[in-house]
Amino acid sequence: MADVLISKVKKGYGSVVALREISLKIPAGSFFTLLGPSGCGKTTLLRTIAGFHRQDQGSISVDSEVLDFTPVHLRDIGMVFQDYAIFPHLSVARNIAFGLKQRKLARTEIEKRVSEILEVVQLTHLASRMPHELSGGQQQRVGLARALVTRPKVLLMDEPLSNLDAQLRIDLRRELRSIQQQLGITTIYVTHDQEEALEMSDFVCVMYKGVIQQSDTPWVIYHEPANQFVASFVGSNNFLPVSLEQGVPSICGLNLQPSDSLLSSLLAKPAVASIRPEHIKLCLAGDMAQLQDSHIRIPVSLQYRSFAGRELRLTALTPDGATIQFITEPKPEYLELEENAQVHLRIRKNRISFFQADEEGARLS
Repeated sequence: MADVLISKVKKGYGSVVALREISLKIPAGSFFTLLGPSGCGKTTLLRTIAGFHRQDQGSISVDSEVLDFTPVHLRDIGMVFQDYAIFPHLSVARNIAFGLKQRKLARTEIEKRVSEILEVVQLTHLASRMPHELSGGQQQRVGLARALVTRPKVLLMDEPLSNLDAQLRIDLRRELRSIQQQLGITTIYVTHDQEEALEMSDFVCVMYKGVIQQSDTPWVIYHEPANQFVASFVGSNNFLPVSLEQGVPSICGLNLQPSDSLLSSLLAKPAVASIRPEHIKLCLAGDMAQLQDSHIRIPVSLQYRSFAGRELRLTALTPDGATIQFITEPKPEYLELEENAQVHLRIRKNRISFFQADEEGARLS
C-alpha cells in the first residue's frame, strides 16, 4: 500500500486554468474519490497523477517517491479508463497478460498472476473469450484486471462505470469496492455521480472550477458541507433566504432563535438556510400537538406529489413564494391530499444549515 501526496499542483491550458494549487494527502489503502461536475478539473488531476499531463507547478509523490519527472510507464500506477481500452483481437487472458509481457516476466509467473487476478474479478470461466463476446460489465472487469495484474502501488479509475446501464452500475460499484478492499490497494476514483461517490469511498474530494471545495469522509461531506456549492451538488437541498424580522433572523417569517455564535454570523452578512428534503416532515392537523421548541413549523400549499414506491416526493409553496421539495413515507392519508392542500412542514432546528449568500457561500457556524 502507498500513500499519495499532492502539493500545490497547478495546471493550465493557455488562458484556461484547470487546477489551482491542489494539495491533497491520500492515505495508503484508501478509496479516494474526486467528485464534481464536468470541467471541474478532476480528470485533469487524475491524468496528471498518472503522468499523461505534466503539471505547471507543484509536486506529486507516491510512497514518498517524487514522480514529477518520472515517465508514465515507470510510475508503478495502474489505470482503468472510461472506455475499457481493451484490445479487440486478444482474448480475456491475453488482454490481462499484456502488461506483464511488456515487463518481460517469465511465462510461469505471467500464467500464475493472470490466473490469480481472473479469480479475483470472477472471470476465470471467460479466460478464452474474445472482447466482443463479453457484456459491458465483463469488459470493464477485464480492464480492471489488466490494471491490477501488474500489482501497481496506486490504481486510478476515470469514470469506469459511466457507459453502463443504471442497475449494472450499482452492481459493479459494489464489486469494485469489494475488490479494492480485498487487495488493499490505494485507489483514486473519478466520478460526477454523487451517490456513487458516497457509497464507495473512504474519502470524497469535491472539486469545482479547478479548486478543492471540500475533502473529507462521505458522512461529513453530506451532513456538514463546507459551502453552498457542496451542499447543492452532493444530494438534494432546499435553500431559503434568511430575513431579519426586527433584528431577529427568520425564514418564512418564523423566528429561528439561533445560538449566540450563529446569531452574530447571521446578522453580519446576508445568509441562506439549507434543509435536506429527508429532514422535512409533513404535519397534518392531528399532528400539531407533537411540535416542540426544537422545531419550526412552516405553513405551505402542496403543489406536486410523486409516488416512487418506498417514498413520496412532494413539492410545496411557502406563503412568501419559496418552493420546498421534500420526501416522506407514502402513507395513505398523504396520498389522498389534493393539489393546493394547506398543510404544515415540521423541521428540527438542528437540521438546518446556514451559508453566506455570496459567491463563495461559506458555511456559517
